Amino acid sequence: MELEVRHLRALCAIADAGSLHQAARRLGVSQPSLTTQLRRIENVLGAELFRRERTGCRPTSLGRAVLNRARPLVQGMNDLVSDALAEAEATRSGGPRLRIGSTASRVIGGWLRRLRVALPSTDISLRVDVSAHALLRSVEAGRLDVAFVHEVEGSPLAVPDGLERRVLVDREPQFISLSRDHPAARRRVVELGDLAGDPWMVDPTVDGEWDGVRRVLGAAGLNPPVLHGDYLTAASLVVLGEAVAPCQPTSGPRDDMVIRPLLGDPLAVRLLLVFRPGTDIGVVYAQLEDAYRDAARRASGYHEWLLRHRSPLARTP
Repeated sequence: MELEVRHLRALCAIADAGSLHQAARRLGVSQPSLTTQLRRIENVLGAELFRRERTGCRPTSLGRAVLNRARPLVQGMNDLVSDALAEAEATRSGGPRLRIGSTASRVIGGWLRRLRVALPSTDISLRVDVSAHALLRSVEAGRLDVAFVHEVEGSPLAVPDGLERRVLVDREPQFISLSRDHPAARRRVVELGDLAGDPWMVDPTVDGEWDGVRRVLGAAGLNPPVLHGDYLTAASLVVLGEAVAPCQPTSGPRDDMVIRPLLGDPLAVRLLLVFRPGTDIGVVYAQLEDAYRDAARRASGYHEWLLRHRSPLARTP
């Protein structure tokens, strides 16, 4: 086995994440696959590169030496690919282009529509991904110009060095979706204790979401059953009263379920626009802010929350 750039990327990801589990999620591979790859790399070098501890993985002295040499090589390859892709894309398009990425959000449609009006001569493309880290890597590699991502409170994103960011919402509360006949659905604000007996539905592929929910439930002394699955499945189970699920406060009203804020807003995310240095994001950010404000006004429960908290987002610009 010869070491390749992908092996060096894996070592850097493990060091940055501090655990094989988190590194595997960022790389988009399974943990057993990454563990096997690390074992093979260590066999080639003849020594351990990371100490496996209860709290995660820490580089050994040899691991730190290898990482010091690996990081410049990985960054150099990223720069090479980024520059080549940008030059090839510019040659093909022959005009201005804007490649945007986003995690799932109710504001994407409004943002895209506004951008097409504001930048009529620009070729605009969109990529949606559940993984914020995957989008950030694409911005770093030059495959995207900007990415609109959410960062779960308590689970900070590993924004690649060199990228810039602008905060859209510093702390967006996450609401809870319930069936209409759930006892707590009659209340304007729901307490976590009201949901102690309900299974919670969480999508583990969303970076940081499961960790955030587990942290909040644990702090409240709750240990409800947790189901893992996508949010299309979650919606169907919520409607039937088989589960509750966290959701964005901009989620629109439905006849078969209710959306309620949680008392004290224990679950929250930060909304960020991440971009490469030199990118002109003035119009891009302004249209995103306008789309978000509009979505917030349309979601009556969230608009009421914004008014109660005297948020500037509740005001009409």
